Amino acid sequence: MSFLPSNDRQYLDNKCLHFEEAEDGRQKGVILRGFHLPPERFDTKQADILILLPSGYPDVPPDMFYLLPWIKLVQGAKYPKAANQPFLFKGQKWQRWSRHNREWRPGTDGIWTMIKRIENALEVAA
Repeated sequence: MSFLPSNDRQYLDNKCLHFEEAEDGRQKGVILRGFHLPPERFDTKQADILILLPSGYPDVPPDMFYLLPWIKLVQGAKYPKAANQPFLFKGQKWQRWSRHNREWRPGTDGIWTMIKRIENALEVAA
């Protein structure tokens, strides 16, 4: 059963992003499968990305995001800042990226906003 707003599903389809809607207990999330990471920045080229959708989404913003597999920076072979804690979802330990969202615009923003935030966080990771 789909819980994503139709404009979010349409955006993901139009961008040819492979995704699935997943639930674990009361938590609902979108998993972006095989998301391409910035080249030569991390120890892997792609990862799955979990975006948890809070109750009240899209008027309430998603906060952090999570990756599988866990990734490290190529330079220094270390985890990015604030990305070294596990988060259990559907029996897997995801790498939590603590990046908080304080600029969400209810009625305007959607999954596209969160994806841009994730792309930016991956690009500037240190």
